[in-house]
Amino acid sequence: MAATVDAVPSDEKLPERTQVVVIGAGIIGVSTALALAEKGIPVVLCEKGQVAAEQSSRNWGWCRTSQRDPREIALSVEAQRMWEGMDARIGESTGFTRSGILFPCETDAEVEAKERWLEHARPYQLDSRMLSAAEMAPLLPGNTHKFKAGLYTASDGRAEPQIAAPAMARAARRLGATVLTNCAVRGVETAGGRVSAVVTEKGRIACSGVVLAGGAWSRLFSGNMGIDLPQLMVTGSVLRTMPIAGGPECAVGTNEYGIRKRADGGYTMAKRNTNITDITPDSFRLFFDFLPAFKQNRKFLKLRLGQRFFDELRRPRRWSLDSVTPFEQVRIMDPAPSLPALAALKAIVARDFPVFRDMQVAATWGGLIDSTPDVVPVISTVDRVPGFVIATGFSGHGFGIGPAAGRLAADLVTGDRPIVDPREFRFSRYTDGSNPRPKA
Repeated sequence: MAATVDAVPSDEKLPERTQVVVIGAGIIGVSTALALAEKGIPVVLCEKGQVAAEQSSRNWGWCRTSQRDPREIALSVEAQRMWEGMDARIGESTGFTRSGILFPCETDAEVEAKERWLEHARPYQLDSRMLSAAEMAPLLPGNTHKFKAGLYTASDGRAEPQIAAPAMARAARRLGATVLTNCAVRGVETAGGRVSAVVTEKGRIACSGVVLAGGAWSRLFSGNMGIDLPQLMVTGSVLRTMPIAGGPECAVGTNEYGIRKRADGGYTMAKRNTNITDITPDSFRLFFDFLPAFKQNRKFLKLRLGQRFFDELRRPRRWSLDSVTPFEQVRIMDPAPSLPALAALKAIVARDFPVFRDMQVAATWGGLIDSTPDVVPVISTVDRVPGFVIATGFSGHGFGIGPAAGRLAADLVTGDRPIVDPREFRFSRYTDGSNPRPKA
């Protein structure tokens, strides 16, 4: 498992009533609960396991606007503003710092692709710019690999996943939110067609709004409500090192790996072209939905038929609200990392940066990334269930964009003016003929 996540003890009492229930206490769920609590809205945050125990503590910790899908840029700009002021806002440290992110390019085609992305960024007046090989050199101390150029955004940053979401959850509680861990939500009740309550394993909570921020579990939960959410999972493998002096201060993302310095002086690293896509029953159900995304990203994905196919084949897709659910049977999804991929990662990073040749690995872990067919999240109301909002499918982009995504979900469930135009994130884009496809 990843590094130890800051513990957030559960409140003991299950409220009989609230205004909004948020399902899932990852970065999106806690950001939503925090935004609602700041609005003065009574909110209960329910988590089947522990706060941020799954992908929200297992990601790279990048907080970026650069290289975003054009549809995400406006939301990522808002998120960067929020990260900048987050520590003061919540009265705790998230580890956020504006350390910069650099995407080096090896080929002319990569340079051209980065320059095309800059055209999308220009309306937002970002500080992203192309650097020559000579200009990149100070950012890549000791680097021995020849890069042609690179896309650099000095205002991009990093935060610490193991402490950020727990700190935000505690802040939400101080503002009046109830935080319940080891408390799976089994389903949603409706009255007159609208949300009226959730049923948890510990009892019923009456409410008028629900935000589903269940990450990799969101499709399964939605399916029990008769909502077909197109979502598959990708397994990423990550390692962190003991402190190393002399490495890059900025985060670095090449076609082969991503690395970023941590607050403890070590580095978080991942190999980019070894993410595992397990073949599951949903792979066949959603084959044509995901085919364009797979074609575009196939060099970064490895197909695998293994135990997960049979685990999900046996897993119930429908259940009654008075029975034990899959969410209670698996409190924390803890996939094994690919050790061959991490061995290759170490060799490649050491090739490019000799300072890493003697790296000591402190921990390795796997994490399940929830992905949509167009690799853009769903942050949306659901027309057929008024009062129900989905915030999921962040496709590996969720941590950095989390504070603003949570605020948008809070705006949608309360009917307030949204922080950004939510049209690009609407759930109905999969059924209204829009035929959404990956862009970035």
